[in-house]
Amino acid sequence: MAQGQNLNADQLFEKINAAKDSKSLLKKHLTPEIFAATKDKVSKFKGTLADCIRSGCMNPDSGVGIYASDPDAYTTFAAVLDPVIKDYHNVTELNHPKPDFGDTSKLDFGDLDPSGDMIVSTRVRVGRSHASYGFPPVLTLEDRVEMEKNTVKCLAKLTGDLKGEYCPLTGMTKEKQAELTADHFLFNDSDRFLREAGGYNDWPTGRGIYFATNKKFLVWVNEEDHLRFISMQMGGNLGEVYTRLVKAIKELETSGLEFAKKDNLGYLTFCPSNLGTTLRASVHIKIPKLAADPEFKKFCDGLHIQARGIHGEHTESVGGVYDISNKRRLGLTEIEAVQEMRRGVEAVIKREKELSGK
Repeated sequence: MAQGQNLNADQLFEKINAAKDSKSLLKKHLTPEIFAATKDKVSKFKGTLADCIRSGCMNPDSGVGIYASDPDAYTTFAAVLDPVIKDYHNVTELNHPKPDFGDTSKLDFGDLDPSGDMIVSTRVRVGRSHASYGFPPVLTLEDRVEMEKNTVKCLAKLTGDLKGEYCPLTGMTKEKQAELTADHFLFNDSDRFLREAGGYNDWPTGRGIYFATNKKFLVWVNEEDHLRFISMQMGGNLGEVYTRLVKAIKELETSGLEFAKKDNLGYLTFCPSNLGTTLRASVHIKIPKLAADPEFKKFCDGLHIQARGIHGEHTESVGGVYDISNKRRLGLTEIEAVQEMRRGVEAVIKREKELSGK
């Protein structure tokens, strides 16, 4: 149960103001003036400022500290969300371009590591939200069940190598749990920031996992976002992974799913850290020499890529293997984001080989 669930906006604002050591973007940008101008506003989905700031006020050690209560929150509470978004994404203007996935039949990249010596696996994922539903803080149990039902109906229309099986978390057998855990597919309710934001309300009702028969395409339903589409496979064939994801998105858009978007922000999700393309393309790659270089972070920053441990942000490398991904998601198109990641990974491979004397 979220500890701050019964606190109103004024009480929450008092808490974050009292947290002198907080370095969150919420603390930085929610000024008394902005708070006074937004605290009594209500979105089209009945979301409030308290719904948006609860997690960051109860967890002053948050990095961002604010969530969107629903798609309309990005308009209703723009006075605080816009500066947070600009700060997090390092942009001066919010003018995200229209979606452009490129022509996947004419991609100029394929396998980034044909030798198979360095790249362990490749993954591309996006977040999506149903346009007609709010985000976790405002959803009812009935909303979650209905949203899951509508999603599963559309997933059942996927064809070819995207065709697969949906496994709801409710009533899942121990055998299926073990299988999905072994495949690293299963998500859980252990994040305290999400819990305080209402992300685990009614857990596990309305949640589940869809995976293609070949396990190279996966959908998380009502984990943090309404939907997470993930394309992945072993090795370094980014072309195949990206093409599969684009095919899935297009099939689902024509099957009856309408995704929440805003003209200047692109696709909308629960957390303002994941807007625009919402696309994260990554490889798990063996780079022990480069990772040991004191200039490693600076090298990555110069290429607009991010390096982290294979178990996610703030985790350590295992055996010299790092997760390398595109850093920018807002202000560029999908194909530009993937190309930026591709060029970054190619530069990482080249530098690792130089340091290894190859």
